[in-house]
Amino acid sequence: MLRIHFTGNDLGGVRMAAGPDPLWETILSFHRIRDRRGPLVYGEWRGETRSKLKGETSLLSALVPQRGYFPDFLTPAQGRFGMDAGLEALRATPSERVRAELALVAAGTGRPARKDPGGRLATLADGGPGCLGHLVDTIRTYHRVAVEPYWPRIRARVDADRALRGRALLDGGAGRLLATLPPMVRWNGTVLEADYPVERELRLDGRGLLLQPSFFCRSTAVVQRDPALPPVLVYPVTHSDAPAAAERGGPSLGRLLGHTRSAVLRAIGQGATTSELALRTGVSLASASQHAGVLRESGLVATLRHGNAVLHTVTPLGAALLSGRAAADGLYAANRRTGS
Repeated sequence: MLRIHFTGNDLGGVRMAAGPDPLWETILSFHRIRDRRGPLVYGEWRGETRSKLKGETSLLSALVPQRGYFPDFLTPAQGRFGMDAGLEALRATPSERVRAELALVAAGTGRPARKDPGGRLATLADGGPGCLGHLVDTIRTYHRVAVEPYWPRIRARVDADRALRGRALLDGGAGRLLATLPPMVRWNGTVLEADYPVERELRLDGRGLLLQPSFFCRSTAVVQRDPALPPVLVYPVTHSDAPAAAERGGPSLGRLLGHTRSAVLRAIGQGATTSELALRTGVSLASASQHAGVLRESGLVATLRHGNAVLHTVTPLGAALLSGRAAADGLYAANRRTGS
């Protein structure tokens, strides 16, 4: 069980990440690439990515166990400003910290020491010239294969989650926001509890908490081990059903022609429920639902269910189409490849 203890000041310091964190998504995707769970969400991605990977997984396998602790320095706070900023922060990690965190990986959590084929962890721990540079290059290469081609889909899911949490924050403050997090995370008024593989107590002590929704996080929220680091809670976004065939085949884009459906897409704005869409566009509830469904099938809208309501948000492809940018064609081609 994970318990995050809040003071009164901490509630005022709860904030949402501005978007997906590329380093968190990269490291967590490496967990997903090695298991068979979540076939509807990750199955196609897993098959495509595995076929393209070469030697990138060798070093990452030593650093990131299938279960348990992986080094905190792999996901620096600067990652939220982009992949380049995150990797530069990783490259600048002090050697003492690298050695200390690699020792935790080698020891495992309540398990015998992990084997280190080829001495990869030992080489990193020695801190020789270029060691972290090689790791940075490996992560960047893996990211380009496993994460970068799917970024529009990842961002769309995270943006939909942010829209939902943002509404909760506006409606009821930070307490309401914390209460709307996924079911494995529970808010009791002073402590945020989460299902966790080990017992952890994290005291915020006035530092607040960054909430980071993640596409590749699955079933269990994640925090960093070092309590002195800026507090961040990474939690899984809610995934919709498997993409429909129309999302891959492309014909649905032609069905979007027409003033009403274009008006529905514009009316979604920063997020709208089906009822709000009906009110904003002057159509019936059933019609608003039908139009939103076609937009979703075409990859222009993401839909997130929460309780008895659903919240629709515009995807990057939808935003590009509305703005008339040429990027829309490229994003649509990417969606056809990824099934987003």
